[in-house]
Amino acid sequence: MSYTKEQSLAEFDGWSRKYDASLLQHLLFVPSHNSILEAIEDINKPPLRVLDIGCGTGVFMQRMCAAHRKAEIWGVDFSGKMISQGLERIGDGAATVRFVQADSEALPLADNSFDVVTCSNSFHHYPNQAKAVTEMHRVLKPNGHLMIVDGYRDRLWGRFIFDLCVVAVEGAVHHASARRFRELFTEAGFSQVRQQARLGLAPFLLTVGTALKSARSAGTSLPPAAAA
Repeated sequence: MSYTKEQSLAEFDGWSRKYDASLLQHLLFVPSHNSILEAIEDINKPPLRVLDIGCGTGVFMQRMCAAHRKAEIWGVDFSGKMISQGLERIGDGAATVRFVQADSEALPLADNSFDVVTCSNSFHHYPNQAKAVTEMHRVLKPNGHLMIVDGYRDRLWGRFIFDLCVVAVEGAVHHASARRFRELFTEAGFSQVRQQARLGLAPFLLTVGTALKSARSAGTSLPPAAAA
């Protein structure tokens, strides 16, 4: 049985209240966010506009705000309840943070709008992963960067955790292999694809690519955030 968007929405809505207290925050999410923040620091120019897809309750967005105070940070999530928790977390303290409730496979955002797109530990919930990566490429500016972190399942321990344990709990989600991530990035139009695996109890893989596209009509205007 294939995994559906309806299943994903029901799961994340149900997790929203206790999401920030989950053991996974310390075991997987914080280390994943650290890797993305380090990768962003390696970019020659500071990120001016960042889009976090599958933003959940906004934990990474809040950290991004603290690290890059001048950056404009957008968060997209399919779950309105997750976004509600994010709005409570960030409140009115960050005028440069915006939330949008939307499907990662059909982003209601303009072409060529972001310097960096990030996605951490939600990619395995996307039924059409190729379409999601294509959308990420579309909204990036020429030479913008995509950074995706998800569970690393290429070794025996990772296959046990992500292909057996996680599937038993969450349903037929799909953690892509390192090779499949490279294929997805290349097929969507990314170049300079590089990867870094972090091992441990909750191993994860960071894949980074540069959006290969012409500097055509780089869009700057975005629609207002959808009401949560």
